[in-house]
Amino acid sequence: MTYRVVFMGTPQFAVPILEALVASDHYEILAVVTQPDRPQGRKKTLTASPVKQAALEHNLLVLQPEKIGHSEAMDQIIAWQPDFIITAAFGQFLPTKLLDSVKIAAVNTHASLLPKYRGGAPVHYAIMNGEQETGVSIMYMVKEMDAGDVIDVVRVPIQNDDNVGTMFEKLSLAGRDLLMATLPKIASGQIQPVAQDPAAVTFSPNISHEQQQLHFKNETAQQLDWHIRGLYPTHPAYMQAGGQRFKLVAVKVLKEATDQAAGTIVAKDKKTLTIAAANHTQLSILRLQPAGKPAMDISAYLNGGGRDLTVGQAWVED
Repeated sequence: MTYRVVFMGTPQFAVPILEALVASDHYEILAVVTQPDRPQGRKKTLTASPVKQAALEHNLLVLQPEKIGHSEAMDQIIAWQPDFIITAAFGQFLPTKLLDSVKIAAVNTHASLLPKYRGGAPVHYAIMNGEQETGVSIMYMVKEMDAGDVIDVVRVPIQNDDNVGTMFEKLSLAGRDLLMATLPKIASGQIQPVAQDPAAVTFSPNISHEQQQLHFKNETAQQLDWHIRGLYPTHPAYMQAGGQRFKLVAVKVLKEATDQAAGTIVAKDKKTLTIAAANHTQLSILRLQPAGKPAMDISAYLNGGGRDLTVGQAWVED
């Protein structure tokens, strides 16, 4: 049997899921709904979302309403009465009228272990909070954000070198496989969805500019490491140091304690720069990006703009 599907998604996370649906003989993609093209980069070039780019490669119909509610796109989908609406990081709420138009189910592929981390940045917060694992939840969609009954989940460990970019890649593939295994069960009624426990709900709102700044006086080396990996590469964390702004790409938490004040340079040679953090901890900077320059290994920075840094210097400014 072939099921008629409207797919909704925007970032790269959603692309493998769309590709799997296209490759299957069991699903007919009526349309792909994604966010409108947005300006990207320093030149503000109007750029299609990764999902749109993938959809066009397969000659699929693409709909891009600024807001899905009260749009011609919504009216068209309701008229189709698809078997499934499937979303994956679409980025908009779906009106109840639209959700009710499906013949079988409207389901969402969400990158967290619900009810933890509802919202737009679940992977970021899982890493920033030091979680040991995250995952993907397949759930029924309701009008309230990420609040529907959970149909199935897959758990994915967070390794010590994972950042948002690597976790998105892992979760995208895990979510793809879980969804493709779950959809036939939904269609046949072979599922037992679980209501989310309201007492266990946490939220992951979109990352703000203020959250990108690192605070060495208030964060331990481990917390700084989580903070940096939890924002890279989508919203790189930065520090103010020596009157300049530096985005931090990669760091290493050191086990040894220090008596130096947070923000002070503890060690420096041609290939090493170690900074004191909160609670007498130390952080070694491995890769950074000075303002207006490309990212570079710490050795390249120390051989250039960082030549004059000295041990004992109070360098990082909170």
